[in-house]
Amino acid sequence: MTVYPAELRLAGRRAVVVGGGGAAHRHVAGLVAAGALVTLVAPGTTPALESLVAAGRGTLLPRRYAAGDLDGAWFAVAATGRPAVDAAVARDAEAARIHCTTDGGSPAPDPQASGGGVVLVGGGPGDPGLITVRGQEALAQADVVVADHLAPQELLSSLGPHVEVVDASKLPRGRAMAQERINALLVEHALAGRRVVRLKGGDPFVFGRGMEELEACAAAGVPVEVVPGVTSAVAVPALAGVPVTHRGLTHEFVVVSGHVPPGDPSSLVDWAALGRLRGTLVVLMGVETASRIAAALVEHGRAPGTPVAVVVDGASAAQRVLRTTLAGLPEVMVRESVRPPAVWVVGDVVDLGAQLAGSGARRPAAG
Repeated sequence: MTVYPAELRLAGRRAVVVGGGGAAHRHVAGLVAAGALVTLVAPGTTPALESLVAAGRGTLLPRRYAAGDLDGAWFAVAATGRPAVDAAVARDAEAARIHCTTDGGSPAPDPQASGGGVVLVGGGPGDPGLITVRGQEALAQADVVVADHLAPQELLSSLGPHVEVVDASKLPRGRAMAQERINALLVEHALAGRRVVRLKGGDPFVFGRGMEELEACAAAGVPVEVVPGVTSAVAVPALAGVPVTHRGLTHEFVVVSGHVPPGDPSSLVDWAALGRLRGTLVVLMGVETASRIAAALVEHGRAPGTPVAVVVDGASAAQRVLRTTLAGLPEVMVRESVRPPAVWVVGDVVDLGAQLAGSGARRPAAG
């Protein structure tokens, strides 16, 4: 059957995606990027889709598809992988004259078609325009993409229908695929002759467990390529107009993971040393622990009035910047209902960003 290619403007219009797996994930990512009002119909979803819904970028009907679910829609996607259900969605869409596409996923590629291997790709801080050229090339050649929810989701919508998308998200204090399982999947697909891209947010080796994945592949004899990414530790502050260094103001910046708070027996961070620093401190994964980190920094010498910038949903259309001080940080985090992903910056460089607000750095245009 001959089809007619067309582009739809779906900004502000209802789109219904039926299904909660990898195929649905690929479509939801693209529809969200297009500004559609997405309704997801599925009794269960991947963690990445759960994260999108939790962030207000879609509405979930946690059940099986039923007649009437397409009412008021401009566009529909049947992506359950169950032929009878996908056919029902397509029939209902045709009867209602709603644009519809069916994508239940495709069988894995022929292992003889290409040599298997893994490419660890740093996708950057979230904007699809900030992935490297090599990273984009690897995605274009992939048979399987194992993706984190912090990786640029819009890139998944550009993958061909033959590409298997595996959700390997680790939601903060929520659902997560065990690292051992991720390692095993990379090895399993590569040994079957598939070209595997492990798509991660930021850089694979900055709090990304990239080295663990490389070691697992190497131990199994799987070829691995590492594609560095733009780390959110530098990019997100920059997009908010905050440089991590500035001549005559700071000669150092330190990046720290805040997922384990000060005083915790498992913490590997010397918080006392960080409190004595004069330069810039960038905190990743430090939303829930922000108040305890701020208190520790003040206790060990940092002035309570030290400027702080909190960048929420950095490198996305929803990016917002909150400015405060170490003393005021706990109250701001609660009042503004800050949730991950968020990066916060401590130091005098924050005031430079405040001076340039409204005329400084801009988030790059998608694409």
